[in-house]
Amino acid sequence: MNDKHIEELINRYLVVSFAVTKKGENLVKDSIGDFITNDQHYTLRYIHKVGTCTSTELSEEFDVKRSAITAIINRLTEKELIKRTRDENDRRVIYLTLTEKGTELYVKTEEKIRKLVESIITSFDESEITSFIETYEKLNSLLDNLKECKLEE
Repeated sequence: MNDKHIEELINRYLVVSFAVTKKGENLVKDSIGDFITNDQHYTLRYIHKVGTCTSTELSEEFDVKRSAITAIINRLTEKELIKRTRDENDRRVIYLTLTEKGTELYVKTEEKIRKLVESIITSFDESEITSFIETYEKLNSLLDNLKECKLEE
């Protein structure tokens, strides 16, 4: 590929990546409502998936600073969606779990998001969506590898 073609592809990628991310975030926000943010929903989603975790685990999973996770956890705790439990053997370790209210909200919002995503992916042929998801997974893997290389430098 020549430099001009590469530049065009980079531009197309950046434009569509930004647009899809913003539109997707807005659609998810519309689906889950104003009670929680997208980041709070993804936090509930992760805790629901694993059952119990720590704030360190969340910061590593979401690749954000612990201070950002602490803010999310504080808000979710205030809303009585998650609870903190200290480790009996090491009081410095705090485990996070969903409350009953948190589980109910997660299930309700996840169903809305599932319907939203289903309405989008059913607009594609099965081979198109499978190819897209595989390509997106490859992009995620490449980004993970770039991050690892930067950490090693």
